[in-house]
Amino acid sequence: MKVPKASIALLAALALPAGAQTQLTLDFPALAQRIVKQLDLKPGEKVIALAHPGLFEAIVPHLRYEIMKAGGVDLGVIDVLAEPLPAGWDLSLIRKANQASREAYRTLLRSVDAAVMLPGAIPSHPAYAALQDALREGRGRTVHFHWNESGSATALPGQPLPSRTVIDALYQRAVLTSDCAAIGAAQAKFEAALRSGEVRVTTPAGTDIRFRVGARPVNKQDGDASGARTAKGVTLIDREIELPCGAIRVAPLEETVAGTIAFPLSQWNQRPVEGLKLRVEKGKVAAVQATSGQDAAEAEIAHFGETSRSFRELAVGFNPLLAVPEESPWIPYYGYGAGVVRLSLGDNGELGGAVAGGYSRVNLFTDATVRIGETVFVEKGKLLAR
Repeated sequence: MKVPKASIALLAALALPAGAQTQLTLDFPALAQRIVKQLDLKPGEKVIALAHPGLFEAIVPHLRYEIMKAGGVDLGVIDVLAEPLPAGWDLSLIRKANQASREAYRTLLRSVDAAVMLPGAIPSHPAYAALQDALREGRGRTVHFHWNESGSATALPGQPLPSRTVIDALYQRAVLTSDCAAIGAAQAKFEAALRSGEVRVTTPAGTDIRFRVGARPVNKQDGDASGARTAKGVTLIDREIELPCGAIRVAPLEETVAGTIAFPLSQWNQRPVEGLKLRVEKGKVAAVQATSGQDAAEAEIAHFGETSRSFRELAVGFNPLLAVPEESPWIPYYGYGAGVVRLSLGDNGELGGAVAGGYSRVNLFTDATVRIGETVFVEKGKLLAR
């Protein structure tokens, strides 16, 4: 079997023979060290981790040891309830119990300074939700080390995803070697430009949408999870720091969003939709058109009402180590790679926007051009140096 060159390079970089059939061994000590480094712990800061049984368990002892070495107070690990849940369990009972647990965790976790959300821990888990409650109140900070859940790796139409080994190798390299400070500096220039004029996003398929961000908060995921940095946070996600680093996110002023979003082959309401175009006026989807599957797109948008009809955010990836590979292309880590653009729909409250309701839909574009005024920052999916 012929192994793609990009895969060979990734495997070789981690000293794994290209033809090997064994599972890639991740460098958990190094990953734990990088997480704690980004937290920039001060002596006496209390740190807890949230983990899903059976996922990334090998990193836990190394993470706790690094917390101790940094002078932090190791509070151990909270295991979330393993999912999927057993068949036959009463889900209404689980929901009621989860609410009681969340209330209890709010009290228990009130004094936690930092938390690490390991793969499998998600906001629907009571401890996670309780920590987010604290973040909303301006207390504490979290590192999101999500890695593999909720479709972190996205396939492109007609292209398969690479093996788990290749994905893990790319993510590990990004976590361990990304120059987050340089990425943050580039993001700061982009933020300054965002404040200065109208943003226009276009694609070859027909996307042409414009908006302004005004004084809206701009979230820069530059990997800085220090207490000093997150204490300046304005929105929830300013206190939730992603590793690997890479994206900048903003909820535009809703009334300024106007134009068309043209989608590649995509899935709506669990059905494929081709040639989809959404016309947006004053931040709301005003018209839906597709060559096939239009009823599926209309059904999903109608089901969630005003929330799903609302433009959510612009996000732009800045991390060159997470860019879409030239060969055997796919979109790594939620579109945090350099040049990937996200034009999402739905609730943007966590970004400081005015849309509530819970629903959100992430739409990723790999061939977009982003202009602010007359300056091009992304050209046909390539992030330009500025």
